[in-house]
Amino acid sequence: MLDALQQTDPALYEIIVRETRRQEQGLELIASENFVSEAVLETVGSPLTNKYAEGLPGKRYYGGCEVVDQAERLAIERLTQLFGCETANVQPHSGASANLAVFFGVLDPKDTFVAMSLNDGGHLTHGSPVNVSGRIYNAVPYGVDPVTHRIDYDVVYKLLKEHKPKLLVAGASAYPRTIDFARLGAMASEMGVRFMTDIAHIAGLVAAGIHPSPVPHADFVTTTTHKTLRGPRGGAIMMRNDDAKLINSRVFPGLQGGPLMHVVAAKAVAFQEALQPEFNDYQRQVVSNAQALAEELLTRGYRLVSGGTDNHIVLIDVKGSKQLTGKQAEEALGRVEITVNKNMIPQDTESPFVTSGIRLGTPALTTRGMKEAEMRVVAELFDRTLCHPDNQQQLDRVREGVLSLAKAFPLYPQRLVS
Repeated sequence: MLDALQQTDPALYEIIVRETRRQEQGLELIASENFVSEAVLETVGSPLTNKYAEGLPGKRYYGGCEVVDQAERLAIERLTQLFGCETANVQPHSGASANLAVFFGVLDPKDTFVAMSLNDGGHLTHGSPVNVSGRIYNAVPYGVDPVTHRIDYDVVYKLLKEHKPKLLVAGASAYPRTIDFARLGAMASEMGVRFMTDIAHIAGLVAAGIHPSPVPHADFVTTTTHKTLRGPRGGAIMMRNDDAKLINSRVFPGLQGGPLMHVVAAKAVAFQEALQPEFNDYQRQVVSNAQALAEELLTRGYRLVSGGTDNHIVLIDVKGSKQLTGKQAEEALGRVEITVNKNMIPQDTESPFVTSGIRLGTPALTTRGMKEAEMRVVAELFDRTLCHPDNQQQLDRVREGVLSLAKAFPLYPQRLVS
């Protein structure tokens, strides 16, 4: 594998070898990461990367697109079948650009929209003041109940009545509970507000019918194609036919140039994989694993935001549980090759660079074949690390346990790096 690269650029080859080894020998618990199939890997590295294809299938600004048109049409057809939407755009380079395309289509500068606060589990692109969505538009945030840590839908309704926005946004990056898209959609309809849902984190769960779908209730559904959907890094927008011309024009030429055709084709592969019955089994296991991990952490005295999880995310108050900041916990776990990310929690008193919490997710470990029993082992290794974050002898023993568990569930056997 990678013979040409090894000959041409040995320095970069070594970087890829080290990263492959890191993925193989560690435990990936970042909720927004997953491992793609060999088929997706091959497609991303295919000659389709050579083709410029500005425009849409059958309406390109370059010649020679008749073959890549077929790949993009496949991706659109499979995505609409997977989620039951009317049509879709599969060109966005990321979930962030998918979200911005909808904003660009629905809002004018300084227009108001209502969305979940980043500090309470929302997403950076839903109106954070440091993001373009919060700088160009007037974002009004809603959060979670300070006791239950669940969305207070009555507050959302009051904000809609008070601010009369053009757009309501639902979706989150660190919310471990089910979102009531039907209720939010009904509010938006009553108020005459357009409704966008960002399902980047839960797309795989929605596709498998484990989380309620927003498609019947929302005007626009955006997503990434990685995370629980387990495809290449990228984005997509699902919408009704009446909005397709507008949103397509906001993707190109509004925000992007030519689509990455090798990635678009890899999205088609991932959508086909997600249409298979075993994908539903995988998503059920993702949730079962998250709940098993949450239960074991609760028994070990950890404080979990909202008390548990309905999806793939477990959000932990490590400051309240172990008197560690999220940054300290992330660094300690990194030393034993357990990869997590520090994360804000509701009513957090720390900065976003420090935080009081960490976010865990089970998609990647579930892809490797781990189940509930392994989640209990992961919780034990996690706990031993945070109980002894500065004891190198203890950390060395934990690292041995991490490596042993990882080796029992090889990631890419054909690419295994010893």
